[in-house]
Amino acid sequence: MKSDKIIVIFSFTKEANKQNRYVSRKLSAWGYVCEGYTTLRLAGNEGLKPLDADMKTWVGGQWGKKAFLFIGAAGIAVRCIAPWVKDKYTDSAVLVMDERGDYVIPLLSGHMGGAVKIAREIEKAVHATAVITTATDVRERFAVDVFAKHNELEITDRQLVTRISAAVLEEKPVGFYSELPVDGPLPEGLVWCNSMGELSDYAYGIAVVEKRRMGRQVSQDTERVQEPAGNILILEPFRTCKVTAGIGCRRGTSGEQIASAFDRLLKEHHLGVEDIGKLASIDLKKDEPGILAFARESHIPFYTYPAARLKEVTGVIEGSEFVSKVTGVDNVCERAARCCSPKGSLMQPKTVVEGITFALVEEKKTLTFG
Repeated sequence: MKSDKIIVIFSFTKEANKQNRYVSRKLSAWGYVCEGYTTLRLAGNEGLKPLDADMKTWVGGQWGKKAFLFIGAAGIAVRCIAPWVKDKYTDSAVLVMDERGDYVIPLLSGHMGGAVKIAREIEKAVHATAVITTATDVRERFAVDVFAKHNELEITDRQLVTRISAAVLEEKPVGFYSELPVDGPLPEGLVWCNSMGELSDYAYGIAVVEKRRMGRQVSQDTERVQEPAGNILILEPFRTCKVTAGIGCRRGTSGEQIASAFDRLLKEHHLGVEDIGKLASIDLKKDEPGILAFARESHIPFYTYPAARLKEVTGVIEGSEFVSKVTGVDNVCERAARCCSPKGSLMQPKTVVEGITFALVEEKKTLTFG
């Protein structure tokens, strides 16, 4: 799980402990994993874990792995995290909140760590006012580091990130080129370029390209190309496709059984769970405990469709009369995967692994600015 989805919440008074439990409950409902801690003296009747170790040392052991919310004075947070602060690319997200829940402030790693996003989530969840101080956020301007994090792009030059952010704030146009498709218009300040060469017309440029294109040799047969100019920030996708997995199983199949079979299937395709963007099936399975447990543990969104909708999917070769009698459709997994990702290409037709049917559809990654 991403570090900004695991939030450690510290509180130090009875009133703050109420906020701790309230925020934890709200954020947990939105997919965050919250760990609530308070002092040893108050832990007994407050429903929170006691922090029986030195807090500063304990935070150091979790640094970069989890986000931290301190409900109390900002000074407590600053003194606690001071020894561990390095840079915004590796630091944990750190926020502070007053015990009445009036304000929440991102203190550290607002963009790459996700502190600003968490503050906005808390603002919506508990109606606390998020106090944002980052210039690009305050002025609602494009932030290249946020864009990279949101789209799972690797930043190749951190200094250029700072310079490009400054150029955007100074209202200087920045060229933008991408090998991947882009959904929606470009944000204010970016200018679309049809080639890498056009980026040289601007003081700074951003190029989203695959690693093989930038001369980072993948195999002996990979063609090497000239490295870009020093004013062009290269953003490289960690993965260029997302995979949708269709699934069908017998009633009562456990989450452990599904996880085991799914792991075998992914290994055959040299994939990991992080490559799976969606899980899909027929709506008869929308309450299937095993699938729900697997989806929850793997943090994969689960979508279901009625049989009538699945029947509309064309090009499915293999079908089963027995499955059709039970579900109303001859092939659940492949139809569901293709229904969920209609623009994708079939990577794995219906296959049976340990008694569970799967199909995989690969969909080209699309960049978004949201």
